[in-house]
Parts: sequence; structure tokens; C-alpha cells
Amino acid sequence: MEVFRLAREKYATPLSGKGSAIKGARWNSIGIELIYTARNRSLAMAEVAVHFTLATMPEDYVMITIDIPDNIETKQLEVADLPTGWKDFPHPPSTQKIGDDFVNENKFCILIIPSVVTQGDYNVLINPNHKDFGKIKITRIEKFPFDKRIFK
Repeated sequence: MEVFRLAREKYATPLSGKGSAIKGARWNSIGIELIYTARNRSLAMAEVAVHFTLATMPEDYVMITIDIPDNIETKQLEVADLPTGWKDFPHPPSTQKIGDDFVNENKFCILIIPSVVTQGDYNVLINPNHKDFGKIKITRIEKFPFDKRIFK
């Protein structure tokens, strides 16, 4: 499976969940490492763009293409599996519990979960502490300038 991550250039490598562990996010609490990726480039862009305005958008983003071997076991959740209010902003603690449990159980390396930003698309969360994490590789990193029309 090929997935995508949009990150500032200085944080593109190594692939880690340290950034999300600093502040926590929708699917993980502070202190829990989780790598957020998307099934396609457009979703990766949308997931970042919702947090910025044109004036605050950094110009040093890169698109990271990541290969997840097909033999790595995954868990997939659908909207029906998620708690009421899972799309709320700010995110509820119940969504963080889902990601925290996923990481702490350490049964799967990959959690495929519906996107809040783009209905029908999926984010792919990677547990960097799983035994299969070493099989996941970055295959390409390329500059990613945002089209300024997105921020009108």
C-alpha cells in the first residue's frame, strides 16, 4: 500500500510519531506516538490545509511517499465503528482513546480510519512501536508548494 504524508522539510525524516506525541491529536493523546498518513495526496494536503490560512502557511512542505508492504496486518474502522461526535472540533477524548488503545495493544502496525476532513477518504495511522514498523519505507520526498487558490 502506498500512503502519503505532508510535512515540513526539516521533519520529513526520520519517519516517527514524536511530533504527534508532543501535543496529541485527534487519534492520540500526549505521549503516544502515532504517524498520520493519507491514502492519497489530496487528502494529505487537505488534512494539513485545514490548520492554516494563506498568511500562516509555511512554504517548506514536502510530500512524503511511503510504502507499506502488503503483508503487514492492518485494522480498518468504518464510520459505524466510531463514537458519536468523532468529527467534532476540538476532537473528543473518545477518539484519542481509539488511537491510544491501538498503539498500546500493539497487535497491528496500521490503522485505517475515516477522514474527518474528506468524507469517504481514509487516513492511515502507523504505529512506530510495532515490530513490523521497520518494513515501512519512505520511497520519495518532493517539494510540495500549495496552490494559493485553496486559501481564498
